[in-house]
This record gives sequence, C-alpha cells and structure tokens, in this order.
Amino acid sequence: MRSALILLLCVLGASLWSAALANNGNVPEECCFTYYSRKIPRKSIRDYEMTRSDCSKKGVILVTKKNFRFCANPDEPSIEKIMKSIDESQF
Repeated sequence: MRSALILLLCVLGASLWSAALANNGNVPEECCFTYYSRKIPRKSIRDYEMTRSDCSKKGVILVTKKNFRFCANPDEPSIEKIMKSIDESQF
C-alpha cells in the first residue's frame, strides 16, 4: 500500500513538472528590459538582432566583435545609423 502511494505521488509530480515546462515554451529567449545608455562606437559592433514582437519592450540586441551582447533602443538615431551601416555592409 505504501509503495503504491509513493508511485502515485511520483507519477503526479512528473505530470505536474512536464506541464510546468510546457507552459514556458512560448517565453521569448531574449528580451530587452533596460537599454545600454553609453555611446556605442560603430566599429565595435559586428551584428544585431531585433527582439521578438512578444517581448514587453521593443529592443535591438547589438553583438560586439568580442561576442558581447547588449540591448539598445532601436528608435534612437545613433542606433538606427549603426543598424543601417551593418545592413549595407552585408551586401
């Protein structure tokens, strides 16, 4: 009787665990919650990625040549200029 109860609790726990993991399946992997506030030199940026539309805040993730990643405001004129420069250099 006791082993059946333990088995039942293990099965119940496993099913709850899998349901919890499935609920996190649609969470964006990378979102910007704060923006990097310092001036960013174009020569140090290698690439950029826009955050997904289901993030709470619009953002762009800038990737440096040393693979550091940080968030910036895509509506800021200096960031728009960096993004345009990267787009033009990829052609």
